[in-house]
Amino acid sequence: MQPMPEDWTKAVAVVAHPDDLEYGVASAVARWTGQGKEVVYLLATRGEAGIAGLQPDQVGPLRVEEERRSAAVVGVRGVEFLDHQDGLVEYGVPLRRDLAAAFRRLQPETVITGSFDLTWGEEGPVNHSDHRAVGLAVLDACRDAANEWVFAESGPAWKGIRDAYVAGTGNPTHFADVTATIDAGVASLREHQAYIDGLGGDFDPDEFLRNMAGYVGLGAGCDYAVGFRRYPMG
Repeated sequence: MQPMPEDWTKAVAVVAHPDDLEYGVASAVARWTGQGKEVVYLLATRGEAGIAGLQPDQVGPLRVEEERRSAAVVGVRGVEFLDHQDGLVEYGVPLRRDLAAAFRRLQPETVITGSFDLTWGEEGPVNHSDHRAVGLAVLDACRDAANEWVFAESGPAWKGIRDAYVAGTGNPTHFADVTATIDAGVASLREHQAYIDGLGGDFDPDEFLRNMAGYVGLGAGCDYAVGFRRYPMG
């Protein structure tokens, strides 16, 4: 792995659900906002189908509020929602159109998203279908946003996206050293208390994030790191 380039000023981080970024990426976001960079969160859904036993109309507003508080912990002021249906996000033209329009409006140089691998690791559990749909659509929408003839109704083309970085993949190419910001990442995840309570069990955000970032850090040569796979946009 190589250190992730940091010669950019604005990024958009795109995931399917509230809390997806907090399982690791938020620690890196805290590093970047601490450098004065702007990071905007873009979520495909409001996570309304994410807590068993609670109705979606109750859960959606609750999780949106948790995500806004969580983002603020790591210095993110802009949090936007595309309002696709939680659990039923589909890869396709409508999702690509929404993402491309957002990229044209927000004009990032760097885009961050989550893994679209079928499983978590070679023998791990199946990755959520929403994650897979969003992650793959993000890569395609980066190219769509740069093509003036694709989704022309959504505004002028934005050709400024240099790279997309995918977190949570089993074969990272780059890393962000989060040794100094892991505490902020843990605090960010703790803001999702309603969701964590809904999981049941004795999940410990501090233990989980430190174990994961510590493992990546072994390969990166630092105490804690977040891994990303780079996809150049040309």
